[in-house]
Amino acid sequence: MTIYHFVGIKGSGMSALAQILNDMGYNVQGSDVEKRFFTQEALEQKDITILPFSEENIVENMIIIAGNAFDDEHEELVRAREMNLPVYRYHKFLGDFIQKFTSIAVTGSHGKTSTTGLLAHVIGEAEPTSFLIGDGTGKGVKDSQYFVFEACEYRRHFLSYKPDYAIMTNIDFDHPDYFSDVEDVFSAFQEMAMLVKKGIIAFGDDPYLQQIQTKVPVVFYGFDEQNDFQATNIKVDENGTTFDVHVRDDYYRTFQIPTYGKHNVLNALSVVALCHYENLPGEAVQKQLQNFKGVKRRFTEKAVDDQVLVDDYAHHPTEIKATIESAQQKYPDREVVAIFQPHTFTRTKTFLDDFADSLKEADVVYLCDIFGSAREESGQLTIDHLMEKVPNSHLITEESIQKLNDHNRGVLLFMGAGDIQKYQAAYESEKASL
Repeated sequence: MTIYHFVGIKGSGMSALAQILNDMGYNVQGSDVEKRFFTQEALEQKDITILPFSEENIVENMIIIAGNAFDDEHEELVRAREMNLPVYRYHKFLGDFIQKFTSIAVTGSHGKTSTTGLLAHVIGEAEPTSFLIGDGTGKGVKDSQYFVFEACEYRRHFLSYKPDYAIMTNIDFDHPDYFSDVEDVFSAFQEMAMLVKKGIIAFGDDPYLQQIQTKVPVVFYGFDEQNDFQATNIKVDENGTTFDVHVRDDYYRTFQIPTYGKHNVLNALSVVALCHYENLPGEAVQKQLQNFKGVKRRFTEKAVDDQVLVDDYAHHPTEIKATIESAQQKYPDREVVAIFQPHTFTRTKTFLDDFADSLKEADVVYLCDIFGSAREESGQLTIDHLMEKVPNSHLITEESIQKLNDHNRGVLLFMGAGDIQKYQAAYESEKASL
């Protein structure tokens, strides 16, 4: 019996893909470093074997799927080639696998994970749907009609996919260790657009997406009047956000989402547009939007005593601003406290002024040391350079985390893509010991 062996199975995309194949009845196992990652909980719940790295893991009758974090000289990949076993990179395997379904790629500089989770939740109510979300969540449904998946632009990996549809949420400069500037990012999305087979749902208020050239129809969504799908009459209350949708100037329906911030309205609007294009029933879309519980590490809330602790993946200035806006809309009478850990030296250096501007939106700012990447040197940059640009900001460590006790009824936003969660865990331990 063929075994699908995942080299680096704890990676967020790898974990999700392993779950999908397992759900569909394939024999799945994987290997990784022995450090614990949040992605492995779902693998353990599905009894998927996770082994420490070793060339002895590689045996006959295996198909190898390799995570992109590991080079060709990894011991397991060397052994697989010696045995003439088929070896696929994650994005290459996924590109072949999606061709069995009506595939919908969700891509963009920001909002991919939240939109993928929302679309899978909505469309899965109407038709059998498998999905792969970048937070490590994957579900395989036998006889799926749809396959909804997150398509990442980093290193142009999404050019391995030829989806039926693509939702493009925005184009912004990120991943400065790979892309040279926003024009380079745009060129990658332009290449990706030419691979889409049926249609593109694109954020029409984005000046770059307005320039996208394609072989297929493009449906634009956004707040401006020229969009095919326009959100208007946006209202916020204690239950979330309500907005009207007009389709080519004609009123369509009113929708409610349990979240806050313009970015969440746009994510929902893209889902409404895709479902409308595929003739899925509007009533089901309304219902599913209203009861969506969110994805991992995207404004994940926890009440601790009189404070609200929020875990969020925001690691780019645009995302930080959106997270702070969500907190201010949901808790207008509370102090919003930003606890931010920059992710990678290249991103911190490139966006230093932008990080400072976005963090100033919070009432109070705490900064953690920069989380470096294995791919880069630290150089001369330190967290002090960012602190200098954010007046009255404070350095915080796991040892000094008790400072956060000063913010009664505060909304504490723990933001970052590194190991910011350890700071929240340390603070929760501190609170528990009081």
